[in-house]
Amino acid sequence: MEQLKTQADVLFILLGAIMILAMHAGFAFLELGTVRKKNQVNALVKILADFSVSTLAYFFIGYGIAYGPHFLVGDDVLVAKSGFELTRFFFLLTFAAAIPAIVSGGIAERARFNPQLAATFLLVGFVYPFFEGIAWNNSLGIQDWLQATFHSPFHDFAGSIVVHAVGGWVGLAAVLMLGARRGRYSKDGAIAAHPPSSIPFLALGAWILIVGWFGFNVMSAQTLDKISGLVAMNSLMAMAGGTLTALVMGRNDPGFVHNGPLAGLVAVCAGSDVMHPVGALITGGIAGILFVQLFTITQNRWKIDDVLGVWPLHGLCGTWGGIAAGIFGQKALGGLGNVSLLSQLAGTALGIVIAFAGGLVIYGALKRVVGIRLDPEAEYNGADLTIHKISASSERETLW
Repeated sequence: MEQLKTQADVLFILLGAIMILAMHAGFAFLELGTVRKKNQVNALVKILADFSVSTLAYFFIGYGIAYGPHFLVGDDVLVAKSGFELTRFFFLLTFAAAIPAIVSGGIAERARFNPQLAATFLLVGFVYPFFEGIAWNNSLGIQDWLQATFHSPFHDFAGSIVVHAVGGWVGLAAVLMLGARRGRYSKDGAIAAHPPSSIPFLALGAWILIVGWFGFNVMSAQTLDKISGLVAMNSLMAMAGGTLTALVMGRNDPGFVHNGPLAGLVAVCAGSDVMHPVGALITGGIAGILFVQLFTITQNRWKIDDVLGVWPLHGLCGTWGGIAAGIFGQKALGGLGNVSLLSQLAGTALGIVIAFAGGLVIYGALKRVVGIRLDPEAEYNGADLTIHKISASSERETLW
């Protein structure tokens, strides 16, 4: 029976890893549909290349920093317990690789390719697993301190802070280091619109992410005996709440409508296992409002050219999710309890500081040493022709 349980857990977490792996296609198509046509190929290639680089960084460095074990041992050790540790690595890798996938949307259309791959290796190899270990493996004893001080540790069931806020705040640092796309903002205050190149592809990307998110959240239990239907229900309610508030606040704009459910799902990750479904609905609804309002403010008032809005979507909605877990997880509001708002505030703040500082250091160093931005001519021609020597579709028919 013990062997059967272990094998079932291996299959369970493997299916979760596959679902989240598929989400990276969602990242790719969401970016492809949002950027201008001359940068579509780059979006597709970048996400796949980033995932492959992330695999190496996390295998050789990151997983060991977060959890201790490494894989440079014999297969007889690796296959112990039906290889559960190996499938767990695959599952957690898909979370880690989401960091550069998130950043990719913010820096689209003007970032150089190879320096971004170097940034991916450093982020997934060092910055992300450092905080991951603190939040999910009690590295440095910080969780013990929070437990002793506030009577509950920092709670992040599926990564509102560990994955999304970290990715969003790293993305903000990268966007600030790069600067706005040329021609986006003029000296006289005018703002040039760069509308999405394909709403259908943008919508496809959003739907792929939505479906995969139920693996992202529910299968964060990692073993069958810990699976909870409450997580699925709360994810569903947060998704609906984010969609509807973004629909209203965004005045039926399809870009906002398809990012609204993502905002809700980002926010509910942390507390999806402890909130009441009504609390999840409110959490998702507030996240949808946050995204629409802050995307508009950052783009138009603060003139931060975050192409896909990864800081409002992942950074700020993820931050809200970490705090919301400490509010709606309380028994007084129908939750299961065992959460502390003060611990949530402390853990959330720590994640933001590590992510933003790490992003500034990595992108600042790369900018100084090798440069991180395409030159004006390359940016004008587009990343597709400049980097990949091909466009997304033929501009004219070939005559035979």
